[in-house]
Amino acid sequence: MKTNFSFDIHSDPASSSSARAGTINTPHGPIQTPAFIPVGTKATVKSVMPESMAELGAQALLANAYHLYLQPGADIVDSAGGLGSFMNWPGPTFTDSGGFQVMSLGAGFKKVLAMETDTVQSDDVIAENKTRLAHVDDDGVTFKSHLDGTQHRFTPEFSMQVQHQLGADIIFAFDELTTLMNTREYQVMSLERTRLWAQRCIAEHQKQTLERSDHPYQALFGVIQGAQYEDLRRKAASDLGAMEFDGYGVGGALDKNDLGMIVGWVTEELPINRPRHLLGIGEPEDLFVGVEAGIDTFDCVSASRVARNAAVYNNQGRFNITNAKFRRSFEPLVEGCQCYTCTHYTQAYLHHLVHAKELLASTLLTIHNEHFIVGLVAKMRATLIAGDFAEFKTEFLGQYQGRGNS
Repeated sequence: MKTNFSFDIHSDPASSSSARAGTINTPHGPIQTPAFIPVGTKATVKSVMPESMAELGAQALLANAYHLYLQPGADIVDSAGGLGSFMNWPGPTFTDSGGFQVMSLGAGFKKVLAMETDTVQSDDVIAENKTRLAHVDDDGVTFKSHLDGTQHRFTPEFSMQVQHQLGADIIFAFDELTTLMNTREYQVMSLERTRLWAQRCIAEHQKQTLERSDHPYQALFGVIQGAQYEDLRRKAASDLGAMEFDGYGVGGALDKNDLGMIVGWVTEELPINRPRHLLGIGEPEDLFVGVEAGIDTFDCVSASRVARNAAVYNNQGRFNITNAKFRRSFEPLVEGCQCYTCTHYTQAYLHHLVHAKELLASTLLTIHNEHFIVGLVAKMRATLIAGDFAEFKTEFLGQYQGRGNS
């Protein structure tokens, strides 16, 4: 079977870490890794044109199978020629399996992929005033649409069928989301369910690949669960690592305080020659931790989400452009930044747009934030190849954590 998908490692891991630079080769072009993959949930990064995402340095985009299945429908995306054609994005694309959204939106979970276990409470996991709209069994998940309340069912096979219709270069196996609040007994049961689902995903993926042989090959990534338990994480990585996956995603509930350790357990068990993706992680400190633990790609909505709340990334931390001190400041949004926003607009103008509730504010701030995060991970790659990643990490985090958010 011709795959048109491969992964090359260009740098030997440093003696003190598992960090590596590489290239993921897809039918729609290469992804130079480590890389940050911006999230375009509904086939769009909110408020930003695909052309702008390419200009700011994004190599690939990730969309959501759950949302696109509900609206406009996977068949429509398929008829358009696949996700990239549908959204006029010429580069590589990812879709997640829809598992997180089926479990979280359907069940009323808040997003808890990176949380601190010493402060989390049950009401941090279950969103207020939400009813449980999802039912999990060994065959799949029955849930109600968050859009109109209609009932739907996702199984591993159906998730594969949907993702093959969506046509992304990299797709993810259907898995069960758990949280840090679930008991160990439930985590064990869920992990076995996810293992069996992974086998079913591979079988359906292979079937779909043969039936749709006139379409570009889609790489299937298995998803490693196991919450905060070392033995469960290692078992999941070992079990799925022996399966015929093209790569792997590290998912589920991750204790932010132990992120590097947990990801390290997983990457130690996974095959070295296949790419690894860390799902839902995108803060600068966490990106360094992930790269050091051997992660190749990341996705997260944070850069665009905080932009819509007027938060701006820079090398000294984060600041909010609504602050009164920016009202008469005619300096670039971030001095020295080469993104479109910073080379064309001032702090005063962006301050005005936010206070006036103009849509352009979200567009310009998102462009900057995505450029910042994409560029940060690209710099990690460059320093890995040059051999001075450790120095770059120390220098960057010394500034970034020294100021913190404001």
